[in-house]
Amino acid sequence: MQQRAIDTALTALTGTALAGVLVAGVAVESAHGAPADKPMAHTATSQQVTGHDTKTTHHTTGHTTGKTAGTASKTRAVLSGSTTASYFWDDGSGVNGDTGAPASGKPMQKGLFASPSWPMNTKVKVSYQGRSVTGFVGDRGPGEPSHRGVMLDLDTYTFRTLVDGHKPASKYDTGTSVGHLKGVKYQVLSWGHGAGTKGTPKPLG
Repeated sequence: MQQRAIDTALTALTGTALAGVLVAGVAVESAHGAPADKPMAHTATSQQVTGHDTKTTHHTTGHTTGKTAGTASKTRAVLSGSTTASYFWDDGSGVNGDTGAPASGKPMQKGLFASPSWPMNTKVKVSYQGRSVTGFVGDRGPGEPSHRGVMLDLDTYTFRTLVDGHKPASKYDTGTSVGHLKGVKYQVLSWGHGAGTKGTPKPLG
């Protein structure tokens, strides 16, 4: 009677153990081969790649923007050359033949140049012996000298700056014995929208 009870208990225990092994086997199989796991793994991989691509795109975009901004900041001349320059000051005071305000309508000032042909408000950089001034075309001139190659009339302050870097004695007197500067380099940075002709300067009249 006692032996039968023992055999019954062993049989029940063995059955339970075998059931546990079968359940574990099914669980292992599910972990390795269940189709539901594959999309999750794929999704995780996609997230990793997407995150990497996002960083790469952000870095590339920033780098490209920097290069574009750097390129945009550089201003190139649309026309370059050299000429002989004279000087003037015209504010309508009547001093030394001063007959009226500049043709552009803008007040006389440092950086206001006269050109025989360029459009009004054309932006120009003039240089001489390492010194330079950037200004704009605000008047017409010089007159007759333009037929002899004097194609720029600079305000008194700009003229004196190019000569030696100093200020003129007055608006009408540069304070030097220099009347013309030969070999002044000019760079047209942008054409104005006022009256005049783009391109190589042409004599007045």
